[in-house]
Amino acid sequence: MTDDRSKNGCAEFQARLPELIGSGAVASAHPHIQSCELCSALLADLETIAEAARQLFPIVEPPNDLWSHIELAIKSEDGDHDAGLPHPVHSN
Repeated sequence: MTDDRSKNGCAEFQARLPELIGSGAVASAHPHIQSCELCSALLADLETIAEAARQLFPIVEPPNDLWSHIELAIKSEDGDHDAGLPHPVHSN
């Protein structure tokens, strides 16, 4: 019976884990992690994967003049349209 209760606790915790991580809460401080080696190991693995992913795609700050370039491009596009020229067609 204790084993079933433990499995239920793991299932409940693992179901809530994405919410805990997404909310910014410290998942390692959750009471279940303190008493469950399986979920503690799972959380450690997820943290390792998340760190590796952050290293693959580092946050890059945009150039300071990005918004001014966007604004100029929009104004230029609006000016072309006002002159009766069609907007360029962009294919993706």
